[in-house]
Amino acid sequence: MEITVHRPEELTSGLRAAWHRAMDESPEYANPFLAPEFAAGVGRFRSGARVAVLRQGGEPVGFLPYERGPFGAGRAIGLGLSDCQALVHRPGVTWDTPELLRACGLSVFEFDHLVCGQRPFEPHVTGTFASPVIDVKPGDGTYPEWLRGTYPGLARTTLKKERRLGRDVGEVRFEFDERDPRMLRTLMRWKSAQYRRTGRMDRFSRPWIVGLVDHLFRVREEHFTGVLSVLYAGDRPVAAHFGPRSSTVLAAWFTAYDPRLPAYSPGLMMHLRTAEAAARHGVTLVDLGRGDKEYKDWLKTRELRVGEGFAARPHPVALARRLWRRPVRDLRNTVLAHPRLREPADRLLRTAGALRTRGR
Repeated sequence: MEITVHRPEELTSGLRAAWHRAMDESPEYANPFLAPEFAAGVGRFRSGARVAVLRQGGEPVGFLPYERGPFGAGRAIGLGLSDCQALVHRPGVTWDTPELLRACGLSVFEFDHLVCGQRPFEPHVTGTFASPVIDVKPGDGTYPEWLRGTYPGLARTTLKKERRLGRDVGEVRFEFDERDPRMLRTLMRWKSAQYRRTGRMDRFSRPWIVGLVDHLFRVREEHFTGVLSVLYAGDRPVAAHFGPRSSTVLAAWFTAYDPRLPAYSPGLMMHLRTAEAAARHGVTLVDLGRGDKEYKDWLKTRELRVGEGFAARPHPVALARRLWRRPVRDLRNTVLAHPRLREPADRLLRTAGALRTRGR
């Protein structure tokens, strides 16, 4: 196996085509977070972004996008943002993990949404977690007919709230692929407020994340398109979602709504409208991402499994990274896995967020 390392923007059109071919040949690699366009986007804002290209007989057969930090500490590209990570490869390809890390100049490679089935990485997985998905197919009729047929338990309540929203605010309409950048800014503003309200780290306070989302919004390729969807009541936006899509998979990424309208459940409306419209645009799978949320339990048709862990070779940096990061991860996973711990922790974060908001 020959392994070479490149910056994402240095990949030739031939290498990108080989990467796309590997995505097309295996459904588990169809996720847009595994596309070269996502790696190239991150590479615009993260100087450590790299791609390892694996070749057999001179032919490119595998691609590992990653970020290299100080002292060879590596991580999956976009770690903390990406909901799908893998070494994308042609069927039947395998690799030696220590050899791969050595070629990449890494002592350790951290991941938290690794596609299951990456056998050379499996000994380094410390835990696997459910990642809910929606299998979608286009309906033959209207959105209400699709909703009643797909989610009969939710249909009555949701359609009733949509009618009430139409009476109280304005006629409800939905744009699956909204190209107005002002609506993207509205979504970022809502999401920032939500992060602060709930005591979470505000991702949109980081300029590189804002820059990345702005860039991906403008990408429109077969294997990667940034899709902004907006739910309107009259001319007023009430909810929005931005996420990448490949030819067959839409990743649920950033969803937020007007905080003045929670009684109408606009966030749930947004997810349902997006799933229905995505199917009409050729999507067969909506990936909701890892995490326990009530709306995901309502909407999912099944679950994938994703892994987290640290692939490492004998090195002091690898040991230090594991000793530092793993206890934090284990504590977080313990809290998230137990409702008796998760609910008080969530209340504490919300209280802290409210106090911080009042103090601004």
